[in-house]
Amino acid sequence: MFSNTSAGESGWKEAPRLFAGERSMVLVGLFGLLLALLLRLPILIRGPVVAPEGSLESAFSFDAALGIFVLSFAAILSLSGMSDRGRRRLRTVFIPSALYAFLIETIQHLRGINPRFSEAGSGVDRLFGLLFGIDSILLILVAIVVAVPFFRRRPQGDRTLMVLGIRYAFASTMLAFAAGLVMIALQSRYLGASGNLMVLHGLGFHALQTLPLLGWLLEREGAHSPQARRLIHTGGIAWNAAVVLVGLQTLRGLTVFELSPLPVLAVLLLLVWAAAAGLSLLIWWKGRPWGGGRAGARTERAS
Repeated sequence: MFSNTSAGESGWKEAPRLFAGERSMVLVGLFGLLLALLLRLPILIRGPVVAPEGSLESAFSFDAALGIFVLSFAAILSLSGMSDRGRRRLRTVFIPSALYAFLIETIQHLRGINPRFSEAGSGVDRLFGLLFGIDSILLILVAIVVAVPFFRRRPQGDRTLMVLGIRYAFASTMLAFAAGLVMIALQSRYLGASGNLMVLHGLGFHALQTLPLLGWLLEREGAHSPQARRLIHTGGIAWNAAVVLVGLQTLRGLTVFELSPLPVLAVLLLLVWAAAAGLSLLIWWKGRPWGGGRAGARTERAS
């Protein structure tokens, strides 16, 4: 359905800019963030709980998270190598699905209805919840379609390091999607005595920001820099390993917010990612004109 062949023979050698051609997706992502911001007002005025089962905090978190997710997709889609036609087709599926998710999550919680697993709502509310589950699966399929070309093609040109970070990010994102499917199947975010799949879900999705960031910071070092590649591999492996450990702890039905081996090791791995990010930021800073580095000697990268 979606073509993965880029227009022109040069492909990624043309170093496409982030967010290029994705104005509509950017607007949808900003719409989600605006909804999240507006929800803070009723939360401050009357609290987050809306009887009988609504939670404005849940709606706020969802709208903010999905808004960031959509913006992340808008940023990297131009690097996927998909043709213009393929990207247009993808938008016709992704944008309505994201808008439905924003609206059903927000409206139902404002009505006091759980948008996914309602016990107090009517048959129509449960139908909307079922459609919400189908909509979530559709978003997963679209994400897989976007991820495939990043792994099938050998990245070339100035965005090689970002593509490497994106590959690691999608590996983590697939684990987040798996957690989402389990929640749909269980009709709950909780597992066992105190396991919370939402933590795994959120940590996995945030890889779409944290891991491409490493590549973006290190682009000035050049695609063949051993140090740059080493930092991206270190950060990517550490983040994905932390997500796996959080998943294992959750599958045991235990909270990740306890002093036990798996959560402690996961935190240590996230600190490894933080160290890689800190070093990448330092390299980026030194490469800027005010950092006294060699920025002036290199061609400005597209960003």
